[in-house]
Amino acid sequence: MMNNGGSASTPPSRRSQIPAFEVMRITEEIARRRAAGHHVVSLCAGEPDAMPAPGTLKPAGYTGPLGTRPLREAIAGHYRHWHSVDVDPGTVAVTTGSSGAFQLVFLTVFDPGDRVALASPGYPAYRNILAALGVEVVEIPTGPETRYQPTPELLDAVVADGGPLAGLIVASPANPTGTMLTRAELQALVDWSDANDTRLISDEIYHGITFPEPGAPDPRGVSARELSSEAIVINSFSKYWGMTGWRLGWAILPESLVAAFEALASNFALSPPAPAQELALTAFTPETYAKRNAVVEDFAKARALILEAAPSLNWGDAAPSDGAFYFYSELGETQLAKYGDSVGYAKALLEGADVAVVPGVDFDPVAGHRAVRLSYAAGEKAVAEALERILRFQA
Repeated sequence: MMNNGGSASTPPSRRSQIPAFEVMRITEEIARRRAAGHHVVSLCAGEPDAMPAPGTLKPAGYTGPLGTRPLREAIAGHYRHWHSVDVDPGTVAVTTGSSGAFQLVFLTVFDPGDRVALASPGYPAYRNILAALGVEVVEIPTGPETRYQPTPELLDAVVADGGPLAGLIVASPANPTGTMLTRAELQALVDWSDANDTRLISDEIYHGITFPEPGAPDPRGVSARELSSEAIVINSFSKYWGMTGWRLGWAILPESLVAAFEALASNFALSPPAPAQELALTAFTPETYAKRNAVVEDFAKARALILEAAPSLNWGDAAPSDGAFYFYSELGETQLAKYGDSVGYAKALLEGADVAVVPGVDFDPVAGHRAVRLSYAAGEKAVAEALERILRFQA
């Protein structure tokens, strides 16, 4: 059942209270009127005639700061299709990648000095963007006992130790661990955020890249939007749809934040990239879903190879890898004794076997020197070759 968890009464940040870029508001209105059949002559934007676009793409100009209406409606339709939840297209903001969404969301809801919690190990850009904006990052050490996810009990301890939290960032599936929150676990975090006047931000960019047991509930992942109209959801076309270079993502916002977010977006980026938005309209067809699901099936085969090889690798504790395309594991004492830390191991592996893995220090500044992340996004064949090389290298 949906509630209003995630700080319904919290206003936008003080620093988001800037005037919108008026020309971009007018651009949005021009698009609306033209879609309604009006012949609008625009002497508005400083926008020369576009160069011819390659292939079937049309010459691209500015769109509205929150993206085109058709794409925002298509994204809302995706949430009806996958999550059985109604989303007002007016609360959908298309952004320059999920990275652009995080930056604009953080500016919209947090002020310098606010405390924002996130799980460690976790995606380093959360920490780095927040720190660059003057926000105090509160990292919550997690491990196998909580499946590398935050819990209300861990959050209570953080508040008792350092004071209230303005925000909580969760990711399910998470990078680098691949772990997922169940519906009950996410509901508990929504309820905790509501009770503590904390803004909940849910990173859902790996939704759809999941490996559930047959008949498991919520096989694609639970969206926080199913549980709370005040939670902020961030997603992207980069992972499930594989559109990394097109730099297109989105945020779903509480209605009370849309105006502040739009003012920031109109000044920071003017608009998301128009050609990418045109291409993204093809993402939500039955044919595209079928093709992308086939890609996920290849990820599943690559994942199975890693899980099968894990005992032979003789590393340490590993995250469950419920979703995304990552395997995150401690290296174990044998490799740490030989190479010192994960940075040394990764360097030696690249030089000695031409296999690249990521040291855990990016994801966990405290304990990441003991862990590595393997991505199986390259697919079954590449993963099989890499595992053979790793085993020979360690032998």
